[in-house]
Order: sequence, then structure tokens, then C-alpha cells
Amino acid sequence: MQSDLEIAKQELSENGFLKLSFDPTIDLFDEIEKLKKQKKAIILAHYYQESDIQDVADFVGDSLALSQKAAETDAEIIVFAGVQFMAETAKILSPNKKVLLPDLNAGCSLSDSCLPEDFSEFKKENPDHLVVTYVNCSAEIKGMTDIVCTSTNAVQIIESIPKDQKVIFGPDKNLGAYVKKKTGRDLLLWDGACMVHEIFSLDKIKIILQENSGAELIAHPECEAELLEEATYVGSTAGLLKYCQESNADTFVVATESGIIYQMQKACPDKTFIPAPPTNNCACNDCPYMKLNTLEKMYLCMKYELPEIHVKEPLLTKAKLPIDKMLAISKELGL
Repeated sequence: MQSDLEIAKQELSENGFLKLSFDPTIDLFDEIEKLKKQKKAIILAHYYQESDIQDVADFVGDSLALSQKAAETDAEIIVFAGVQFMAETAKILSPNKKVLLPDLNAGCSLSDSCLPEDFSEFKKENPDHLVVTYVNCSAEIKGMTDIVCTSTNAVQIIESIPKDQKVIFGPDKNLGAYVKKKTGRDLLLWDGACMVHEIFSLDKIKIILQENSGAELIAHPECEAELLEEATYVGSTAGLLKYCQESNADTFVVATESGIIYQMQKACPDKTFIPAPPTNNCACNDCPYMKLNTLEKMYLCMKYELPEIHVKEPLLTKAKLPIDKMLAISKELGL
């Protein structure tokens, strides 16, 4: 007769997550809190997660900041409610901690648009270029990178590089185009993008702005250039949240994944937040990968400590070097 753990491993291999039955009457919030204490675990939730997951998390934020927070704790287990590249980054920064991801199917359209074998060839074709990659990429891509950047510091990282140095920027072409415009640098861009940030309808957004006098459009730099040109503020997810708190405007059209609006509403209960509409009638401003994580999957993930994320040597060390380089530059620049 199979043990519970053997059954869990079989379910994991078949589904990419644990699809096991459990008592439907249990309070998942209480059970998850108990498991956190029993297993000395912490939960990280990206801003794009469902509100229930954000509420049960120990830290809510952007991907790299979450991994840095986790590395500073004495937790033995990190449960990352996000997508796979985020969990990999947590493992890179906390190699001695066990890192769990509730659903291995939680990938990323941006990360998936930059396959290691293709990027390796791209590098070989441009051997005189320094490689700067956005943190939203796989561990394999980080391992081919000279400096990692975030949407918060991408401009400053590029400006820190000598002007005569040729630079490859990947994987996000929209963030890269935004950085090119801000810095005036001639970056060689990888042709990748986030499907959520490319689906927004500028025509529909303009109608909303006309109907809401004084409303401001705020946007993530992963959006397309024509939308960014219309935005009052462009910044990272955390930057958008901070801007809403500091702005005198009382209505915002938010051009990024809609999960951040939960934190915006909590921080500014008297303000109105309107998710930027997509070009069609689907819920395309919700990331389908992010939304694969559920409280049920999180509970089972913590109970059985599966699925676990592994980044093996020598890749782990290679992938950490460009992150360390970014952090050193950021410290030097006072970012």
C-alpha cells in the first residue's frame, strides 16, 4: 500500500501540483498558519496573487524584494506564491533553505519567451556586448548574464555602464525600449514580452480617462511604448503602489496585472482604482500563471513540502553573480 507521501509524489509527477483530497470543513487560513509554525516556514506572495493568498502571506511585494526578505529570515522553508522564475531566485539567494512553489505549471510568458538555447546563440552572435537581463527570467538566463536589473533600477543600471560598451538587454523588449528612451543608449533588445502587459487597449483607456475627470493613468514599463507615453507615472509594481499613496489624484487607471489593486485599495481606501481594460473581452489583465496558485494548493504544498524548487551548482553560483553585481551597483549609486 502506498504511503501518503508516495501518493503525493505520484500526483505531482502527473499534474505539476498536489491534487489530493482533504477535509473540506477545515479552515485553510488556520491550517496554513499552523503549518508555518510547525515547519518554520514563511510565505511570500507577489502583488499579482489572489487577495486570500496576499492575506495569508508573511511578505507581499515584487519578486526580487521578496527573495531578499526571505534570505534575511531564519525560516527553513520558503513558500513562494508566484511563478517559477521567482522561486528560482529565492533559491539562488537562499541556497540552504527549502523553496516550495504550489504549482509547477506557474510559468511566465516573458520568461518563456527567452529560451536558454536561443539566448546562448544570440550572445554568440554578439560577443562584444555586455549582457543585462531583467530579473524576470529563468536561472539559466541569469547564468548567462553580466548584470541583472529590476524594473525599478533598469535605467540606473544601464547608465552605470560606460557609454562605449555595447549592451544586450533582455528579455523584455518593452522595458528595454523604455530604458533606451530614458537613457539614450543604443541597446540590442531581445524580442520578448509579457502577454498581460501587451494586451491593454489604449483606446478603451482613453475613454475611461475622459469619463473620469482628473483620473491618472499609471503603468508598468513592461507595457507597450504608445501606452507608456500617455501615462502620468511609469514604474515598478511597488512604485505604482507608492505613487498612488503620494498622488493627489483620487482615481487611477492601473495598467498592470490587476492583483496589485488589492494592495492599492488597502493603502488608499478613499481612492478609486480601475484596471486597464484589455483589447478583447477576456480577463487578460489577470496573469493566468499567477492565478494558478490557490489556498488549497498552498496548504497541500506545505503539508507535503512539494513541489520543491532546485537550482543546482554550478548554475546556482553563476546565476547569483549578476544579482550580486546589480546589488553592488545599486549600493554604490545609493538606490
